[in-house]
Amino acid sequence: MNSLKLLSLIGLLLYFMVLLFAVTKEKKNHNVLDYFFAGRSLPYWALSITFIASWWGAGSALSTADLAYSDGLGAFWYYGVPVLMSTFLMILCAGGIRRVGYLTQGRMMEARYSKGTAKLLSVLVLLFMVFNAASQMVGVGDFFGSYLGLPYEWAVLLGTIIVLIYSMFGGFRGVVLTDIIQFVLLLVSALVVFAVGYKNAGGMDGIRSAVLAAGKPEYLNMGAGASKYSMFVITFGCAWMIQANVWQRISAARSDRDARKMTVMSFFAYIPLYLMVVVTGMAGFVLYPQLPKGGVVTAIVMDYLSPVLGAVVFIGISAAIMSTMDSLINTASMTLMLDLIPAHQDEKKQLARSRMTTLCVTAVALLISMKIRSILQISWMASDLITTGVFVPLVMGFFWRRGNAKGALASIAAGFVYCLYNLAISFGLPLPSFWEPQSAQQVVLGVALSLVIYVGVSLLTAPEYDKADKFISQAGFRKKKKT
Repeated sequence: MNSLKLLSLIGLLLYFMVLLFAVTKEKKNHNVLDYFFAGRSLPYWALSITFIASWWGAGSALSTADLAYSDGLGAFWYYGVPVLMSTFLMILCAGGIRRVGYLTQGRMMEARYSKGTAKLLSVLVLLFMVFNAASQMVGVGDFFGSYLGLPYEWAVLLGTIIVLIYSMFGGFRGVVLTDIIQFVLLLVSALVVFAVGYKNAGGMDGIRSAVLAAGKPEYLNMGAGASKYSMFVITFGCAWMIQANVWQRISAARSDRDARKMTVMSFFAYIPLYLMVVVTGMAGFVLYPQLPKGGVVTAIVMDYLSPVLGAVVFIGISAAIMSTMDSLINTASMTLMLDLIPAHQDEKKQLARSRMTTLCVTAVALLISMKIRSILQISWMASDLITTGVFVPLVMGFFWRRGNAKGALASIAAGFVYCLYNLAISFGLPLPSFWEPQSAQQVVLGVALSLVIYVGVSLLTAPEYDKADKFISQAGFRKKKKT
């Protein structure tokens, strides 16, 4: 165990040095467009890899495997199905998002509705990104803590500081470059853990025998997870479809065709990747009588791999968490910088501000991760916020010309209040609740409330056809204006 820890720490140091070298040797960022969009010069395959790396993070590498230990194939519904659902919707919308010509969701909503609507939406997007970044910090804290024997707080700081340094130096181009390196490491590590766990469990025959002996016939039924994880499918699916870091990658594509190719490539890559993680967790059911402390993946690495191979896998899983964290931090910084802070005419000062916003959002996310040590709880809070507050006016703005600024603003405000109300209940305040907390019913009611208010207020107030037609036409969803 001591040799494994030592090799892992040495590997982590070398890994950090490689990332830092790669970032500092890359093209310099001359302006904000470079810092947050790499000058819109990256090929679709590179954006696709960073798209995959940004979603295949701590939840995918660790939490899904642990859920699969208990629920079997049904755990695919926890992360796999929401990711596929949201990516499929992105395939349909990617061309329009790229064609509309506005780089951020806030600027899109300002063009479609109003400045006030854009500001409120951007606040919710910022909160969503910061909370999600915090969930990855929890992941790195738990993983480093279990693997290296570090206290949680020190483990979180170690992983976060590594990400912060190369993110501040490289901006979005640096994020993409490091994501490519991290994805290769993660893929190799995930394959090694899967192969070792699967072999030692006796393959599917061994898993099937253990499941039948335990009296869990639904363990091998993928559909069994549909009802249990329905709230995550709805909440995560809607939230991730409008996730700002994915829209950032779409906006960074060279063309609307490249944007669509990026999402298609990612969709077909996710299917085997998530299935592999699920089966790894199922192999753990054979290998361990109860869920190991630190999780299935960490336990397999420590118990079945040599110190050298274990150190390689440690770096790969660390890469999974960091590649998601850096993406979320960069997008949160982009939202704060471009949508909420007044622009400065001097490009150098803008660039310096961008690095400062990166530092600020990282610090806030770090504080959250120190207070709430649950990936699932933080992810739920973030996704509920964006689903009930942002999904309806953002998506409907591309298709429904009768929707106006007043309807959008009222819808976002109502969704935000609804989310805060449920959050207060989850923290133990004795407030009346007419739905089951953190359930599919709660999510559906929240989205329905947002939709009813958006449609109702829009119909009761004056239309804004000129603004709507111009925006929808730019997106390519309507070729001719209606009168």
